[in-house]
Amino acid sequence: MAGDGESSAAPGAPEDSRVYRNPALTVDMVVLARSPSTASCQVLLIRRGREPFAGYHALPGGFVDYGENPDHAVSRELEEETGLSGLHCRQFRVYGDPARDPRGHTVSIVYVALAPDGPLPVRAGDDAAEAAWFPVDELPPLAFDHDRIVSEVLAAAPWRNPETRGDAS
Repeated sequence: MAGDGESSAAPGAPEDSRVYRNPALTVDMVVLARSPSTASCQVLLIRRGREPFAGYHALPGGFVDYGENPDHAVSRELEEETGLSGLHCRQFRVYGDPARDPRGHTVSIVYVALAPDGPLPVRAGDDAAEAAWFPVDELPPLAFDHDRIVSEVLAAAPWRNPETRGDAS
């Protein structure tokens, strides 16, 4: 049944052996901070250094390695791309529209973290050309479906819920 999207036997495999076409698993992180001086909400973005969407801003994130726990992957990606570590994060929602990534079907687990003391210093690394904080009402165009993700996180208003502060692990 090759090409039907369900499964097919791998060449040379026993007939009951199946190969499934699966989406790739990714993680994305929405890091929010309140500016102590203005009380405005800011979100951490990276500027992509590679295609697809090279030069566009995006949420920090990336692919989950085989055998890696997504909860570890999101912390690894955040540190690789922004230099931030030690933030407590919570799973927010899963996004899986097959058209969300031009490279192919990806499913992303989105996490949210709150920087408790305002925007923290960041530095770009790995495939991020830049990392910076942006006021939520002045966001640049975002790659993938990240504009939708940020909008839905902001609508959930996690900074207003005291249970989203502190240890989320």
